[in-house]
Amino acid sequence: MSNILIVLSGADHWTLADGTKHPSGYWAEEFVVPHEKFIQAGHTVEVATPAGLRPTPDPLSFTPDVAGPDAAHYSEYVDSLSEILGSPLRLGDVDATSYDAVVIPGGHGPMEDLADNRAMGRLLAAADDAGKIIASVCHGPAALLSATDSDGRWLFAGRRLTCLTDEEETQFGTAAKAPWLLESRLRERGAQIEGGPEWAPNVVRDGRLISGQNPASSAALADAVLAALD
Repeated sequence: MSNILIVLSGADHWTLADGTKHPSGYWAEEFVVPHEKFIQAGHTVEVATPAGLRPTPDPLSFTPDVAGPDAAHYSEYVDSLSEILGSPLRLGDVDATSYDAVVIPGGHGPMEDLADNRAMGRLLAAADDAGKIIASVCHGPAALLSATDSDGRWLFAGRRLTCLTDEEETQFGTAAKAPWLLESRLRERGAQIEGGPEWAPNVVRDGRLISGQNPASSAALADAVLAALD
C-alpha cells in the first residue's frame, strides 16, 4: 500500500482584485471524493495545510444547488474527519520522499495561499525530483505555480495540464473580480493547457503529473492516481 499526502489550502477567503475578501477555502468534493477512494483502496492518507491549522471548506461546496445532490455526504464526511482535519501536518515540516503521491484539491483557497508558497514549492520540487505522483484538481493546479528553481524558472513549464478554465470561472461568476485567472496564468508560465467541455470530467496525465479540470473531475482524478500507484 502507498502513502498519499493531500495538501489543503488553509485560507478562508480569496482576495479579489478590489481588495475585498470572498469567503472560500477548499472545495469539499475535491477533497472528499479522492480521500474516500484512497482509503477504500487501502492506502494511508495524511493531510497538510500551510500553517498546520484546520482548513476551511468553502461554504458553497456544501450547498446542493452548487455542489450537487451529494453535498450532504460531503458535509458528513468532512465532519467524520474532524479529528484529522483539526490537526493536519504543517506544510513546511513535510518530507516529500515519505509519500508516493501528493494530491492538491481546489477551491479558491489555493489561489490565496498556495500559488506563491515557498514550502509548497519546495515540496513539489522534491516530489518531482524523486519521481513521485503529483496530482491536482480545479484550482489546485495554482499550487504548481509555487515551484521554481534557483533561477526563477517554473518547474512545470512545457508540461500538459488542465485546470478550471477561464470560461468556467466566468460562468461561476467570479472571473470579473478575480485578480488573475488560473488557466491564463498557467498558460503564461508555459503550461500546455488541455481544457475539455465546461463542467464535464476531464483529466490530463503527463507522466507522473496528473490534473483534473473541475469538481466533476474529482473521481476520475482519484482513479488516475490509483492507476498510477498500481
